[in-house]
Amino acid sequence: MTKRYWNINLEEMMGAGVHFGHGTRKWNPQMAPFIAAKRKGIHITNITRTARFLSEACDLVFDAARRGKKFLIVGTNNKAADSVARASRKARCHYVNKKWLAGMLTNWSITETRLNKFRDLRMEQKKGGLNHLLKRDATMFKRQLARLQTYLGGIQYMTGLPDIVIIVDQHKEYTALRECITLGIPTICLIDTNCDPNLSDISIPANDDAISSIRFILNKLVFAICEGRFSYLINP
Repeated sequence: MTKRYWNINLEEMMGAGVHFGHGTRKWNPQMAPFIAAKRKGIHITNITRTARFLSEACDLVFDAARRGKKFLIVGTNNKAADSVARASRKARCHYVNKKWLAGMLTNWSITETRLNKFRDLRMEQKKGGLNHLLKRDATMFKRQLARLQTYLGGIQYMTGLPDIVIIVDQHKEYTALRECITLGIPTICLIDTNCDPNLSDISIPANDDAISSIRFILNKLVFAICEGRFSYLINP
């Protein structure tokens, strides 16, 4: 049972297209309990159940944020990338929105080495290190820095493994999900009708192809995280 009221309105969910699933030919039978109907060859998600699990997820992240826990939000498909970055910055969460590098969490020592390299290059740039390089070397420096910014920019301040990982599009981010499962990191996944709801700790059945749907789900989670952080600041 949800412990708080998160103002999750079913009409708003429908307006955001949260209830639209994939075509009936592309579905995972494990999603059957979350599907309400078929319409014009498309599965329709039971948004009442979506609202329930979204509320439970909001409770979880609120409590975690109130205890000072760290979050990582993952969503690298084109529809999710901008929303993931925007939501993460608002809630002061780490994020990956371009590409999940295999072993990012399970080989944390290697990721940490890459992050240290990234920080060193940024510091060198701020100090004007490029001014003393040949044009060819400066170009290589900028290219390397840009690449690290693309893949590690959202986790540049992460100093250890996250406490909770929020995944947009479980199907696409399967590698990230498996790493979380291996490490025992709790996950909250936005799952469409082609996903397996049994793989994550909390599965939120929803459309992972529409920007409006992704944004609706993330906005609710981010609001809960921000509320939890505020509570933490008042009563640390």
